[in-house]
Amino acid sequence: MTVKADLRVFFLSTTALILATGTATAQDGGEGFLGTLVLGTSKREVQTSTATPVTEVNQEEIDDRQAGTVAELIDSVPGVSLVNGSTPAGSGINIRGFGANSTFGTDQKVAIQIDGASVGAEELYRIGTQLYTDPFLYKQVSVIRGTVGSFEYGSGIIGGVVKLETKDASDFTHGEIGMVFGQTVEFTSNGNGITSSSILAWQPTENFEMLMNYTWRDQSTQTDGSGNSVGNSAFTLPSGLIKAKYTFGANRDQSLTLSLNQSQSSDRDVPFDSFTTTSDAFGNVDRDTLSRTAVLAYNFNPAGNDRINLDVLLSYADQKIDQTYVPGSSFLDGTPDFAQLEPLVNADHHYQTTKLAIKNTAYLTTGQIRHDLRTGVEFIHKKRLDASAAPGGTDDRIALFIVDDMQIGDYWTVSPAWRYERSTVRGSTAPYDQTYKNDAQMGGLSVRRSFSNGFAIFGSAAYTESLPIIDDLDTRGPTSPKNLMNMAEKAHTYEIGASFDRIDLWRDGDRLAIKANYYTSDLYDVTSYTASSSGPSERLAKVENKGLELEASYSTLEGYYVDFNANLVDGEEFNGAGAASRWRNSPADSARLTLGRKFGEALDVSWEVVANKSVQKTATTHVPGFGVHNLRLTWAPETGPLEGTTIRAGIENVFDRAYTPNLSTRPAPGRNFKVTLSRLF
Repeated sequence: MTVKADLRVFFLSTTALILATGTATAQDGGEGFLGTLVLGTSKREVQTSTATPVTEVNQEEIDDRQAGTVAELIDSVPGVSLVNGSTPAGSGINIRGFGANSTFGTDQKVAIQIDGASVGAEELYRIGTQLYTDPFLYKQVSVIRGTVGSFEYGSGIIGGVVKLETKDASDFTHGEIGMVFGQTVEFTSNGNGITSSSILAWQPTENFEMLMNYTWRDQSTQTDGSGNSVGNSAFTLPSGLIKAKYTFGANRDQSLTLSLNQSQSSDRDVPFDSFTTTSDAFGNVDRDTLSRTAVLAYNFNPAGNDRINLDVLLSYADQKIDQTYVPGSSFLDGTPDFAQLEPLVNADHHYQTTKLAIKNTAYLTTGQIRHDLRTGVEFIHKKRLDASAAPGGTDDRIALFIVDDMQIGDYWTVSPAWRYERSTVRGSTAPYDQTYKNDAQMGGLSVRRSFSNGFAIFGSAAYTESLPIIDDLDTRGPTSPKNLMNMAEKAHTYEIGASFDRIDLWRDGDRLAIKANYYTSDLYDVTSYTASSSGPSERLAKVENKGLELEASYSTLEGYYVDFNANLVDGEEFNGAGAASRWRNSPADSARLTLGRKFGEALDVSWEVVANKSVQKTATTHVPGFGVHNLRLTWAPETGPLEGTTIRAGIENVFDRAYTPNLSTRPAPGRNFKVTLSRLF
């Protein structure tokens, strides 16, 4: 990748700003515009101890961001971009240029898991439902970018993995016998949004805990920075979670956990095209969406035996979309052209994924090498209802994986990974009611060298294959010599990077952590994308992607903190003739800077700046850049009548900027005031 001169200057200048801010704080004796200094940590910890490009968003940050969707929780991760992220419908997650796009909710190159269950959208035309759930149900979200850390979670993963972990009762009871009730209400000005989230955590005995959560979220149509309505932005989303855990066995070394998670929505007279890219050609529909996940997990971790930490997980993910066309809502209604659209807009969709995963983690030593060895097997059954533009059938898979993090001495970590996957796809309707079998081996290797001064360097190489899926049945006839069911997409990814992590760097109690990661990924034997301006018979030959991701944080003992991340990317796509053009799903170069201060445990205030560079997508299409400012405040009084209550206030898009992010199909919301009140009883 050639990093343009202006981006290099911006990168270096911003990094210098971070260091200068930390130095100035150290020199001024702790006298700042925010008052008395008490304690400080950053919003987010940079994961400098691993070569894997991973970012974790914990419960504190989830609460402080006051996100309306899970997508909005992770858009601050470098490499992550959103397609219309402010609503659960018509939106999706793009990582390193792969995942959701403006036509389909997914390209199957980003994996999403809830408590280990494989969830997410199908390739449904004009319906984006990649992640249909509520952020109040979760306590942690982890984002793994790229391929090298993905082999435990699936095949064909080029963009990355999003892992969500639901809340537990013990997060509120802290392991003590009793009952805790929590209530949160949230109000947003843009769209007159209101949310209520109620939690009941009950621990009747030391060995049993149970949590129930009901969240109701409602939002009317939002407006952009120019005061215009944002299409398809109104929704009502009730969600629920029931989770129970029973611990038993000698030394309480076994546990059984059941998690039930459900979200649903009933929308009336809304655009069929949830991306709002096609005016009113498709017309409107009445759409009922139900998304639910059930997970039963068993763990056996005997005391004194480091070679056994067994997890057995049985999961079921189900999403159902019922649609009925609203007569007269399409300008094509009554014409011959609408006869081709009617089966599409009246189609119901139903897809279910059942997975049995068995995994063991063993800690052992061979000579001078310490192993963190993870081995597993997965049995996956996916079933989908037949519908227009979305063929039905089943996809059965068996997968084996081995990942070994080997610690050699005090400074070297070598991590080989291998995955084997075999699939059997059966179509349910003619002419695709045939059976296709494929299999593939894939894997990678990462190497990390750390130094005693806090510096580390690392690199990795990974290869993955995306085996044909049910959607590929509908692209070519079964007798075609180029039948996609006999093809697998392939990708190589190479990464190199460095990190630095030091405590007491410039003064007692401060900490600086930086991690930079440069990657290249090459996707070939492409089946997911056709060459622009070409028919289904001509597909892209390959996609080449290059990027630089940076994460940094600095904090002082007095409470000041600075968080910064940046994403610079350069992607190209090549048609069958070898002609290159900008990769259509490349995100804009972006940067995010947060300056804040914590006053003990009671008060946290921060200012965030989000900037995107302009994008020249084609010779005639230009997406302007933008800079947006957000303010956040969290106050948790430690004494007085409000003790035990947490009050959060935020202003997003402070200056009411009108803009449309690259990859999005509708404008971003304008200024939005948010207030959240939470209390445990």
